[in-house]
Amino acid sequence: MPCFELFDQQSEDYRRKTIGNAGIKVAIEAGIRQGWDHLIGTDGIFIGMHGFGASGSIEQLYPHFGITAEAAAKAVEARLHGK
Repeated sequence: MPCFELFDQQSEDYRRKTIGNAGIKVAIEAGIRQGWDHLIGTDGIFIGMHGFGASGSIEQLYPHFGITAEAAAKAVEARLHGK
């Protein structure tokens, strides 16, 4: 989602088709959760930063904040299995 504001200006049909109707919605962001709840719901899975102040390379920070494919898969599997 490159721009929340532009996405919100699209037709309801376009937004519904883009987001889909999956039971579990996931947002992956190299930033904070702010803005994602209206798209993934408050029970959606957010993979991203939960605070500020860390600095380093992407190779250091993504694993530190759990912004990895493995973390996303693990979070979805846990939700699917009720953990």
